[in-house]
Amino acid sequence: MITSVSTVEVRYSETDMMGIVYHASYLPWLELGRTNLLKETGVSYSSIEQSGFFLPVVEIQMKYRRPATYDDTITIKTTMKEKACTKIRLEYELYINEVLIATGYSIHAFTNKSGQPIKAPRQFTEAFNQAF
Repeated sequence: MITSVSTVEVRYSETDMMGIVYHASYLPWLELGRTNLLKETGVSYSSIEQSGFFLPVVEIQMKYRRPATYDDTITIKTTMKEKACTKIRLEYELYINEVLIATGYSIHAFTNKSGQPIKAPRQFTEAFNQAF
């Protein structure tokens, strides 16, 4: 299992007229957690793409438990529990202080430049095997 922790402060533009973080504003926070997890294991999105591979989102799910508001500091815990093959699944827990406010997951498929599904590139599997 690989875990990464990131933080983000809620910006005013991420809230709605009720002062609550708009539901779609959570997705970029998941991306922040995802890219940080990859970087911490020695793989970046840019290195994957420079090698001719892509890792698009094929499924995403969120469950909202408590609201976040402007100026809250959100802690994003991102976890990868299984080694990659043709897809990776990342799980997310979002907190304000120690209070769980949202959970979710995203699934990403490895593809070539044509969008065809492929096995995870060797450099990716090697980096994640070391992190596991």
